[in-house]
Amino acid sequence: MQPESKIYVAGHRGLVGSALIRALEARGHRDVIRRTSAELDLTDQAAVKEFFASQRPEYVFLAAAKVGGILANNSFPAQFIHINLAIQTNVIHEAWRQGVRRLLFLGSSCIYPRDCPQPMREEYLLTGPLEPTNRPYALAKIAGIEMCWAYNREYGTRSLAVMPTNLYGPNDNYDLTGSHVIPAMIRKFHAAKASGAPQVTLWGTGAPRREFLHVDDLARACVFLMDLPEAGYADFLKTDMAPLLNIGSGEDQTVRELAQMVCAVVGFEGEIVWDTDKPDGTPRKLLDISRIRDLGWRPRLGLREGLEMTYQDFLRRHA
Repeated sequence: MQPESKIYVAGHRGLVGSALIRALEARGHRDVIRRTSAELDLTDQAAVKEFFASQRPEYVFLAAAKVGGILANNSFPAQFIHINLAIQTNVIHEAWRQGVRRLLFLGSSCIYPRDCPQPMREEYLLTGPLEPTNRPYALAKIAGIEMCWAYNREYGTRSLAVMPTNLYGPNDNYDLTGSHVIPAMIRKFHAAKASGAPQVTLWGTGAPRREFLHVDDLARACVFLMDLPEAGYADFLKTDMAPLLNIGSGEDQTVRELAQMVCAVVGFEGEIVWDTDKPDGTPRKLLDISRIRDLGWRPRLGLREGLEMTYQDFLRRHA
């Protein structure tokens, strides 16, 4: 990508999209197209067709999606599969019709089987049953990967699907009905600290292991991949395998260990109670990131440092 390249970031107000904007601006990109959902409904096929025909972006980062934690996935399974299928179908199809040079599709590590061997390698896709609590969302993301692969094979598009691990960072969603684990913990511990509550209740047993990546590290990885020389980028577009690449930190910890770290960052000194009647989700989710490491990419932010930065962002935005 050149500084003057026309780049469209779908979902630029979200956690990932806003990080992509920061990363692109830091690299000096001057022509970054953004549309709010009010300005462009990506589930509307006709609207997406008109947008691509008029704007003609050269590069597309598809970060727009309906996302959420276990509670949201359990509560709105139809919305999760319908909205995500509609968005990615419209964007990927119109990107092909208008000759987009490269498209990067953001997926999720929940595409891998629930009881997947650890760490999870790209070739483990579709080798076993999915985690039931987020299966509709996972199936939508799997369909997006398959669509990128199919369009690459049939139409010669150059779409790459990246599977991030669990993300956190600035501009996250702190609504407890739809948030992921880190923002939910930050909000709960902060509220308890502010009110003087003696304890905070968290879902599950705390035993599952999870990997986390600061969203700014993910954004740098995505821009790094879109900037690869042609030969390096083409290595991920071979027709005999899905154009799929994991992005993570390469380290994990238990949810209980994570809770203790967030508790310390927030400064809550009360008790943590675990509601074991609530689901744990997948026992372990650790990505094998050897393929992107082999290209020379490394995350910059450790978990403790990233949590401290994220809590300061929460205080600025919400406290």
